[in-house]
Amino acid sequence: MRDVAIVAFAQTRHTSHDTGLTEPELIRPVIDEVKERTGLRRFGFTCSGSCDYLAGAPFSFVSALDALGAWPPISESHVEMDAAWALYEAWVRLQHGDIDSALVYGFGKSSLGGLRTIMTLQLDPYYLAPLGLDQLSYAALQAAAVGAERKELDEIVRRSRADGRGNPYALDLPDPDGAEDYAVRPLKKTDVPPITDGAAAIVLAAGDLARRLTTNPAYITGIAHRMEPHYLGMRNLALSASAADAARAAGVGKGPVEVAELHAQFPHEEIILRRALGLGEETTINPSGGPPAANPVMATGLIRIGEAARRVLDGSARRAVAHATGGPCLQQNLVTVLEAP
Repeated sequence: MRDVAIVAFAQTRHTSHDTGLTEPELIRPVIDEVKERTGLRRFGFTCSGSCDYLAGAPFSFVSALDALGAWPPISESHVEMDAAWALYEAWVRLQHGDIDSALVYGFGKSSLGGLRTIMTLQLDPYYLAPLGLDQLSYAALQAAAVGAERKELDEIVRRSRADGRGNPYALDLPDPDGAEDYAVRPLKKTDVPPITDGAAAIVLAAGDLARRLTTNPAYITGIAHRMEPHYLGMRNLALSASAADAARAAGVGKGPVEVAELHAQFPHEEIILRRALGLGEETTINPSGGPPAANPVMATGLIRIGEAARRVLDGSARRAVAHATGGPCLQQNLVTVLEAP
């Protein structure tokens, strides 16, 4: 396997409302930032992640390419899901050996539509969608299955929002006030991730190029994704077998984990993922604030990888883990292990 590392990461200052920027205008600053950090102007491969339903237009990712200035022609691909999976595709592409660099980016503007309605479009149209349940209803079923104490859930939200206030890219959200204000029981409104618009970009480099571009590359020493049945009745919702399998395949347990960035949109999901990945008290969870502090759908998972990599790039961590998810109730899980040279 080729040594592949993250050498640059950039993200927007996320907002809770539409600022009037088009997708290319949202993306362009982060593309320019990673280009400036690396000195690269072109890449061997480019891959993006987004969702047409968020934009309300077919093939919206094509218009987003205007942010890249795709002439002369580039080698480009796209995944209709979180851009963490675009990073996985780029990592595989780099393993082929004929290119040494890749640009990965993801973007989403959740403010343009009703996210609870939009996300039902990922459900099986014959057996799940007709039940009338939405994203929050399914999350509430899982929270009930976990059965965590309310105090523990509130503390996760409080910690996440506090860390988010220290993150210049996240939203400035107040601490939960303790009110019994429920979205869908047992989930409070403060348990629900905020509507967020934003984008992020990462540059991958292989071999000698990674060491030339930065003094402390964040090497991807393990990466794996697994998924489990789409139908909730076929799963134990209190656990995440696919996250545990992905963690084992990526080698999370082969060394200490100083920082873990988890794609836990709801507080009970953090509890599930800590157990699935085998993370102990010595691991700092979501120091960026995580999805409870900023949740730009289709970029949130990529940001988890970028935030974990940033700790390695700046020397504050030697070994970090990032997690991304997709589908209802942690159906799909991607785990990445990042290490210093």
